[in-house]
Amino acid sequence: MHLVYGLCLKYFRNKEESQDAVTQIFEKLIEAVKKHEIQNFKSWLYVLAKNHCLMAIRSQKSQSVQFEAGIMESNLILHHEDEGELEDDLQKLENCIEKLQTEQKECVELFYLKKKPYLHIADKTGFDLKKVKSYIQNGKRNLKICMDNTGE
Repeated sequence: MHLVYGLCLKYFRNKEESQDAVTQIFEKLIEAVKKHEIQNFKSWLYVLAKNHCLMAIRSQKSQSVQFEAGIMESNLILHHEDEGELEDDLQKLENCIEKLQTEQKECVELFYLKKKPYLHIADKTGFDLKKVKSYIQNGKRNLKICMDNTGE
């Protein structure tokens, strides 16, 4: 248990989070041992603990990114003097989305409007994962250009 705690402490750099993680890992361990044929328990436990820590850190990062995005969205609304200006911008955005290439439009709508992850978009559209990322990035750039041009 002390080795798992040390590993968690390495990733979290926080005693309380590390203690919680150790508890969660050992709870997972009870079920995971039944499902896997383990040749070297110590190595297997290390990988299980490491993966748990990395997933927890990834989850924390995605939550903080969503929080920051929410702040930015609310600041966008605060920058509009009245609802008419916001409505105009939303209408411009809608028109610009319609002007995107079909692939870009589909990927941008799934990613930004429906909050779908890359893998889900790739499965749903049949596009390669790298293509999905490219379509989203290019679509976002094209939307910005379109919005800037229609605002003049």
